[in-house]
Amino acid sequence: QVQLVESGGGLVQAGGSLRLSCAASGRTYRDYAMGWFRQAPGKEREFVATISASGGSTRYADSVKGRFTISRDSAKNTIYLQMNSLKPEDTAIYFCASALRYTIATIMSLYDAWGQGTQVTVSS
Repeated sequence: QVQLVESGGGLVQAGGSLRLSCAASGRTYRDYAMGWFRQAPGKEREFVATISASGGSTRYADSVKGRFTISRDSAKNTIYLQMNSLKPEDTAIYFCASALRYTIATIMSLYDAWGQGTQVTVSS
């Protein structure tokens, strides 16, 4: 059974930075693409970023492109989301997820395992 545990969320002022981590266990981690999604109050969960199993390919939502960076450390079975130049509209619960494929995945239905989420709050 796959387990994903996020950490690194918190309260930050607009323009600040945070780095989220997601520790994975229970699966041959390096064989699967991973992703980050977020859900703001009253809104649907949305795609943020994804990284291929090899780490060689990434894709971002337009709203975070140029500000967020997804990466993975296979030795530590961990993925990261470096978030810079944060805006109040980035406030949400952030979830990491493991996909059922090797290549990048932007659609929620392609993911079969989810973490419990970590809260990110950006104050203006």
